[in-house]
Amino acid sequence: MMVLASFSSMAKPLSYYFEQQVEFDSTIPTPQEVLGYQVGEWHVRHDQLVRYMEILAQKSDRINFEVIGRTHEQRPLVMLTITAANKLKNIEKTRQAHLARLNNSNNKTAEQPSVVWMGYSVHGNESSGSNAALLVAYYLAAAQGDEINELLNNTVILLDPSLNPDGLARFANWANSNRGMNLSSDPQTREHVESWPSSRTNHYWFDLNRDWLLLQHPESRARIAKFHYWKPNILTDFHEMGPNSSYFFQPGIPSRKHPITPEENVSLTKAIANYHAKTLDENNALYFTEESFDDFYYGKGSTYPDVNGGVGILFEQASSRGHIRETINGPLTFAFTIKNQLLTSLSTFKAAIDNRQALLEYQANFYNKAVELAKDEDYQGYIVQADEDHTRTNDFLSILKQHQINAYPVKEGLKAEGKNFTANSYFVPLAQPQYRLVKAIFSEQQNFADNTFYDVSGWTLAHAFNLPFAKVNSRWGLEVEKTAWQKPKQPELASLTKNYAYGFAWNDMQAPKMLNSLLQQGIKARVALKPLTAVSTNAEVNFDAGSIIIPAGLQTDTNWVTKLNQAQSQFGIEVKPITTGLTSKGADLGSRSMAVVSAPKVLLVGGKGVSQYEAGEVWYYLDRFVGVAPTIVEMERLASLELSNYSHIVLPHGNYSTLSDSDKVAIKSWVRKGGVIWGHKGGAKFLADQQLLKASYLSRRDVASAFDTQGLKYADKDHLAGRQRIAGAIFNTKVDTTHPLMFSFKRDTLPVFKNSTWLLEASEAPFVNILTYTQQPLLAGFTDAINVEQVAGGAALMAHSYGRGSVIAMTDNPVFRGYWYGTSRLLSNALFFGHTFRVSGN
Repeated sequence: MMVLASFSSMAKPLSYYFEQQVEFDSTIPTPQEVLGYQVGEWHVRHDQLVRYMEILAQKSDRINFEVIGRTHEQRPLVMLTITAANKLKNIEKTRQAHLARLNNSNNKTAEQPSVVWMGYSVHGNESSGSNAALLVAYYLAAAQGDEINELLNNTVILLDPSLNPDGLARFANWANSNRGMNLSSDPQTREHVESWPSSRTNHYWFDLNRDWLLLQHPESRARIAKFHYWKPNILTDFHEMGPNSSYFFQPGIPSRKHPITPEENVSLTKAIANYHAKTLDENNALYFTEESFDDFYYGKGSTYPDVNGGVGILFEQASSRGHIRETINGPLTFAFTIKNQLLTSLSTFKAAIDNRQALLEYQANFYNKAVELAKDEDYQGYIVQADEDHTRTNDFLSILKQHQINAYPVKEGLKAEGKNFTANSYFVPLAQPQYRLVKAIFSEQQNFADNTFYDVSGWTLAHAFNLPFAKVNSRWGLEVEKTAWQKPKQPELASLTKNYAYGFAWNDMQAPKMLNSLLQQGIKARVALKPLTAVSTNAEVNFDAGSIIIPAGLQTDTNWVTKLNQAQSQFGIEVKPITTGLTSKGADLGSRSMAVVSAPKVLLVGGKGVSQYEAGEVWYYLDRFVGVAPTIVEMERLASLELSNYSHIVLPHGNYSTLSDSDKVAIKSWVRKGGVIWGHKGGAKFLADQQLLKASYLSRRDVASAFDTQGLKYADKDHLAGRQRIAGAIFNTKVDTTHPLMFSFKRDTLPVFKNSTWLLEASEAPFVNILTYTQQPLLAGFTDAINVEQVAGGAALMAHSYGRGSVIAMTDNPVFRGYWYGTSRLLSNALFFGHTFRVSGN
């Protein structure tokens, strides 16, 4: 039954949240005194949250307030360090002692505090956590008595009140602006139904709870730096789930933990769970454990600590989304959801005190025994071949460094697992404190005790960056530098003076951004469709296919050479002078094989029916790595656009069946007249359904039908579903390196990330299949053998002409979660070179 409630009747005083009549210091302001309303009466804005934390730090000698970073939208990432006043004065000494135990120190743990990281609302529209953080901070600042004194004397609490400030701000605005003074619990009211994209995500529509390992965003980079600055013993991660559920806390499904996670971690998680159960029992709150979620993917807030010597705890509260919502359990109020998050925050503190010794000893053993455990392995570490793409290589090594993993430059070439590695390689030893994380990042595991995954099953970073790597079985013959990799300085490049032409290679990830910057400034450029050798000032220079040539004779801007100098300095890519248009090998500079390149004008289609994550990943890549500002439009607005204003249309994963017939006709006409259209996953399906793409495909239902279901019982349902899906695995493809869409790709194979069973069939037409899955394609992660067989030999990337335009389709997402640097270049190649080939699809 729909419930109506007046606004005033929903207001809850502090006594509602703190039923045990905690005594508070009256000199410390309550949330209401600063916000002007009771907690739960409105959704707190991020600026209000930050202001309250600043005031608490000013008023309380228990709290240190700091800004550890800023979001994409420049909101502060706030961290409170909280402990007893006398300890806070010497907090650096406490931190150093805490870290010293992890380095084979003899420091005793008897007097040392445990470190507890409290993290709230990484998903912006799961805001009960951040609102509860107001009360948690107030309790820590103002509570009086033996209980709080014991807590503050035995712990250092790191309170992160908003893991996703940009998302939280968007949701507070949505929830607050879509309700009246009389509240409605109707699930269909606008307050409870966000528009696209939801505020679960950050500025670029990324799920930040998948970025702890990948470190693509400033929120994550700041957080990981602070994490390793302290190395907490417990890290909490407060979320929300569907309104008709109750409350979840870990442990999750026992069979779905990562095999690298020590069993002692599981035991400690269970011990801590007893404290949550006790407090929720006392408050007659429903809850469950061990029936959902998993601890496999190490890139989430509740799992990253598990591979770093701590214990991560996931909490999931049934969501009111707005202020009150009808559920199968009756009316669910925002205040109630906040209270549950407060209760388990307080029970976490109790668990941290009682299990302090066990937590500290576990963490010390985790690191102090790492090198010994590494010696028991049958290999020494991993060698990774660096690439001509210096940006891609350095960004990979930077991620390792941020996770405190050392990689050492190799002095001489080496052969490992039958592969040759040059001296331009890096060795990542197992024998280092981050032994377990090294194994996890390079893992290619394909078989698991439980083949059902909540998230991805494979995330091998070197595959994502398209960097060859191998296990090193013996240190014999391996010579490495003593100093681990450090971020290199920007190279100093020779200043350019006027010449006949200039050229630069397409190898580096910064090349598309540099080219786009030059084009935007009016520089005229060409792309070499074939290799050539040109005469430079001192010697001949080889330019691969895909190199960018800038002839003086085409330029109209008198400052064009100055702009070239500025560009090579900004992007670190050398621009080489060419003294004559007559080449010693390959096409001359005036050849027809020098194709025109233009600044792309990209239309990115989004809106209801399109994955906000995959649309956001495209937006992020174009904006941050290519320097292109796409025009983002919802599907329903396509009819109002003049498509001729755009050179490219990008269709990310989604369901485009709602497009009108007139929109479909307009898109076909636009491509026929010379437009370049890209679609991946659901976008590629739309292209095939509209016969823009001349290809056949297997639907998810087609793929699932290959599984024998006879004789299965109802209890087998979940297991079958797990077998039928591809839960985020890595597959290998064969590459046509001669195709313009593959410029800068040197290897004849390319790893791709796959999390869908929708499959494109390879075309029988020549020159159309650019990437095809190998016959044994699975590289890492779980995929049932039946699905692997169906993937083998299929098309991963196809392209052909359509009228004067081009149609490009990919089975998978090339920019998955922002860290698939290897395949992301396919998208920028499509932007600049998608018009340079003529291929029939029939």
